[in-house]
Amino acid sequence: MRASLAVYGIQDINNSGYPELVHDHSICLMRDGVVQKFTALERITRKKLDNTMHKNIYFLLKDEDLITNEECEYDIIFVDNEIGRAFISDDGKIRFEAPMNDNLKTDLELGYCRWFGKITPSYVLNHELAHIYSCVLFFGIFKENSLLIHFDGGASKSNFSAWTWKNETLKNVEYGYDMKYLSTLYNANALNFFILNVSRPHHNSLPGKYMGYSAYGNYDSEIEQWLIENNFFTDIWEQKSVFFHAAAKRFNFGEKHFNAHDKFLQDIAATVQVFFTKELKKKLISLQQQTNTDYLYYSGGSALNIVSNTEIVNSKIFKDVYIPPCTSDTGLALGAATFLEIKKGNIIDKHSPFLNNWNLEISEQPEESDYKELILKTVSLLLEKKIIAICNDYGEIGPRALGNRSIIALANDKNLSHKISITCKQREWYRPVAPIILEKNVKLFTGLNQINHLSKYMLLEFNILEKYHKELRGVVHVNGTARIQTIFERDDNKFIYDILTLLDAQHNIRAIINTSFNSRDEAIVNNLHDARLSATKMKIDTLIYNYKFVELN
Repeated sequence: MRASLAVYGIQDINNSGYPELVHDHSICLMRDGVVQKFTALERITRKKLDNTMHKNIYFLLKDEDLITNEECEYDIIFVDNEIGRAFISDDGKIRFEAPMNDNLKTDLELGYCRWFGKITPSYVLNHELAHIYSCVLFFGIFKENSLLIHFDGGASKSNFSAWTWKNETLKNVEYGYDMKYLSTLYNANALNFFILNVSRPHHNSLPGKYMGYSAYGNYDSEIEQWLIENNFFTDIWEQKSVFFHAAAKRFNFGEKHFNAHDKFLQDIAATVQVFFTKELKKKLISLQQQTNTDYLYYSGGSALNIVSNTEIVNSKIFKDVYIPPCTSDTGLALGAATFLEIKKGNIIDKHSPFLNNWNLEISEQPEESDYKELILKTVSLLLEKKIIAICNDYGEIGPRALGNRSIIALANDKNLSHKISITCKQREWYRPVAPIILEKNVKLFTGLNQINHLSKYMLLEFNILEKYHKELRGVVHVNGTARIQTIFERDDNKFIYDILTLLDAQHNIRAIINTSFNSRDEAIVNNLHDARLSATKMKIDTLIYNYKFVELN
């Protein structure tokens, strides 16, 4: 059967030099329900959130020998965006047009495509469904009686859509922009941009930063009411004085400049986070009652909010919640390819998150004796308080490193976490680094009897028992929480599992730092060349590439 080639590459609204409304272009090749090749464009170009597929698609296809002079050998599917449904490569050799319509469709739509001079059958899938179907790769086809939610800044005809899966049938419940007031708090709110001094070209970085920052404040119901009355000061881009005047009048706030260290601003951030979580939870409860569904599948950029994710899971609104590791736009090509493969009658295999493999060969696995020596040496270096960068096998999909493109160090040393975050990665002071921990020790540190499976993808936060704060002082956030990545079994990541097992058994060390292998404003590394450059730039102590130590300049 022909393979499926999915492309998310809609061109942005302007040529601004940075992503505005479109980001995270990607491409995926699937055959018989299995991902053959995939990459987020940023991993190839190292340009974070790269949205220039029109400039790069020819070279991507050429690198994987996917261009022929004969008839196209695969079925092509594109993903749309709210600003358009057409794609054209810079050289004009690939042209695609999709039909325009008033309503959001629940199925594939035929499009018109010229592929290297030949007209070839092709399809388009709306942005909303591409998000939702990215879940299937990691959890299997939806469970009977499920609610499917997409929630982001903007998709095809909505920023929030709800669907049901009953009797193996997909049905739309609603779609539109009624939830835009929530998503704009993180991607278009002037006040929040000013509090963290984030410029518009870096607007995609605000949500992650704001989540970390909000932990320094406390929720205040009076602040919440005041923010609502003033529409959260969303549009004060050219008139900051409006905020300071209102804050002085209501709260006797005497500052005239934004300073992220100010407690009042920290309380605003904490209040915004609580408001977002409350409103989202209220919406989900309403939809669950309306549809009488048991399970939730949730994707889109908003599903990266670990605070709200944790509340949704802990509230037990649903019997279980499923969020993919590629919940951002990096997963759109995967979701589209999956949808097309299902329509062809293929059963989708469950995949690991390590799918970024474009132009990468399968690494040669080390001999058992060499591997054991590698583990022993790595643990020894960690005990010497060295910072180690890892680039093993294929890269993780999505924005979070899960052990194959990670920087690791001991989690019991605050100075180490500070050095990694501030000195090496040049991140802001309020952003924590995360730990990676074996399941049995997550239970120990949290006092929980069961650890939710979403922590496998670092999508939840956990309250750490106070008696373990000292042991985890490098990764426990100011509010006593940690964004843990749980290793449930060796197959999750054998290298990290073996390191953690040895540290635990022989040294009573039960956690290590895990943060993504990239510096500020650059994408996560992809190959040896990238790894060497970034490790040298960040002054990393040791680099491991495909289970071997690599010399650094």
